[in-house]
Amino acid sequence: MENPLYTAAYLAQIADRQTALRAQTEAYLTGLETCVLEIGCGHGHFLTDYAAAHLAKTCIGLDIIFERIERANRKKNRARLTNLHFLHASAEDFLAMLPTTLRFSEVFVLFPDPWPKRRHHKNRLMQPEFLANLAQRAGQGTRLYFRTDDTAYSTATTEVVQAHPAWEITTDPWAFECETVFQQRAPSYHSLVARPKH
Repeated sequence: MENPLYTAAYLAQIADRQTALRAQTEAYLTGLETCVLEIGCGHGHFLTDYAAAHLAKTCIGLDIIFERIERANRKKNRARLTNLHFLHASAEDFLAMLPTTLRFSEVFVLFPDPWPKRRHHKNRLMQPEFLANLAQRAGQGTRLYFRTDDTAYSTATTEVVQAHPAWEITTDPWAFECETVFQQRAPSYHSLVARPKH
């Protein structure tokens, strides 16, 4: 039987996190036309280096594991970067709270969980619904950068993007090279760059 106290506490925790996320998005993004997004930023290695090399761009990193965000923020603070913000949030929650006029210039999805078992494929980030939501925040010059060391996930993602009415694969070069922890460990990896069709 479900514990009503646990359920109430859990729902309150979610509500508090969404309230905090809304306040953060308003503080960091209100008035901006564009920003750079990394989904699944981990400990912040890639985005910290990217933000340091692109000081004129506002960069947002998301991760659903709070300890990773804490470590990423320590990197940001050591680098004294004011154009970089790490948020404890899912992509779904973040996209739902954005200012309506904001568009992404670049979106990075680097070495996400491949969920290799077939019954878990529904948990993969790169799904038609996610791409549709992301397309609503894409402008003419938006680019989506995806990288994985899982061949099956790479193939599946390529198929999903090719079949999607809002996106198309492009031969554009990779925007910024910086070895992540996963990239250093991987014997090889696959990259995909996509752009909106509009």
